[in-house]
Amino acid sequence: MQLKQAVDFAYQLFIENDVPSPRLNAELLLLFVLNRERAYLYAHPERELNEDEQSRYDEVIRERARGCPTQYITGHQEFWGLDLLVSPAVLIPRPETEHVVETVLELVKEYRFDGPGRLKLLDVGTGSGCIALALASELPHAEIHACDISDDALEMARTNAARLALAGKVLFRKSDLLAVYAGERFDFIMSNPPYVGEADADKVQKQVREFEPKIAVFSGREGMEIYRRLIPQAHTALRPGGWFVAEIGYSEEQKVRSLLAGWQDIQVTADLQGIPRVVAARKPQTIGSPVSAIPSGAREAL
Repeated sequence: MQLKQAVDFAYQLFIENDVPSPRLNAELLLLFVLNRERAYLYAHPERELNEDEQSRYDEVIRERARGCPTQYITGHQEFWGLDLLVSPAVLIPRPETEHVVETVLELVKEYRFDGPGRLKLLDVGTGSGCIALALASELPHAEIHACDISDDALEMARTNAARLALAGKVLFRKSDLLAVYAGERFDFIMSNPPYVGEADADKVQKQVREFEPKIAVFSGREGMEIYRRLIPQAHTALRPGGWFVAEIGYSEEQKVRSLLAGWQDIQVTADLQGIPRVVAARKPQTIGSPVSAIPSGAREAL
């Protein structure tokens, strides 16, 4: 079978099985099998697949047709320009989550703190490590921590850090939210927590519902269980004036805002579809606590 014919066959298979972006998926999986760049498909449409390539392509397109995400088949997903390894042990990083990174970087520009040492950040529920590693690539002199309750997810995050030469830039620890950080203080706490309610399971895509880790997708019946636990813990662990930044689910803005009573400067960022996607809130300054600027030279180092 020729390359063009193989793509057309997979395209029809994906159409019949309601696979999103069927042609893109067909091409990406063929490129994965061939270990080639996309231009190769257009330059050699009549090139014949050999027996091994045809067998492998048949295998991966049938996996995709039954719902398995392309990223789990190829083992890769790009995030913030970084090539991350992914597996069914972690949630697949999505473009919308890049808004968390963008929000933190914008807040860092104007951030003032009264603590000694370097800027200190914590990514809660790190999964593949995407948020922590993206920030580590942008803030090389910051002290970045990341945690997850899953051993398998932490192994994947550490592997990604090593592949990206960022292993020494992020300290990964196993923790149920902030349980192991008692007594530690941070300037920023970020999270993309599970926020789909179990009552809404039938509303999410099949590949999310059946293939991605449930612990990273669902959070109680209404999707708010982790927010209810995490927000008070973040308030305790943040330095005065520190920021909490989290991704939120569709229609959850007001529910999350209600949990942020007493916080200051609450702001919400919408994604490219106009859906509220990221909430940021600042812990109030302690009364009488002086607020000094970042030490001379530190801002440039960030």
